[in-house]
Amino acid sequence: MASWSEFAADAPRLAGAIRTLLQQYGPGLGYLATVRADGGPRVHPVSPVITDEGLFCFVVDSPKRRDLERDGRYALHSFPPEESDDEAYVAGRAKPVTDPATIARLAGSLRAEPRVDWRLFEFSVEAAMLAEHGQAGAIPLAYGGRGEDRPGVQVWLDPAAGARVSGGRRGRRPRRHVNPPELRSAVTANAVDQRFAREPRVVATPDPVVWAS
Repeated sequence: MASWSEFAADAPRLAGAIRTLLQQYGPGLGYLATVRADGGPRVHPVSPVITDEGLFCFVVDSPKRRDLERDGRYALHSFPPEESDDEAYVAGRAKPVTDPATIARLAGSLRAEPRVDWRLFEFSVEAAMLAEHGQAGAIPLAYGGRGEDRPGVQVWLDPAAGARVSGGRRGRRPRRHVNPPELRSAVTANAVDQRFAREPRVVATPDPVVWAS
């Protein structure tokens, strides 16, 4: 699974735009989706931390922390901006950070309250999406208006994750661009998830802007 730093090295402009949305209000802000014990979704606001080392989150003792400890799958969505309907989304797996030096360094630089029962998690990135809605705002998925009014969607999928799911060898694989009609309206994280589940290595966007390698 790719770390945030690996994702950012592979797709620097996309990672930078997603980071800007997650940190648009100063501290990181986003909606974290986790998997409950019964398989249902749970959503909470969190403060993700992006550094040169990776994507992290200090999670206090709570249902969402127990979700992550039991089942590391997560999805993180940006808060809505005040001036647009642009949105960013990353998904992957969370794992507890166990290295004392890393914990101490991040806790010290971010002034994590030592008296609070928190645990530090690192989030890998298996899928990332940026949707830029422009002046038209968030338009319906079935919208058939002018091409320039359609949202621009950029998607990155971890090539190593695709190789593992498909049974291939781990490593970098050639980039494939696909743009079938049924994906012209794939502007939500749900649509990306469904496509990712069927073809882990396929990368598609409504417009020919793809970040992958």
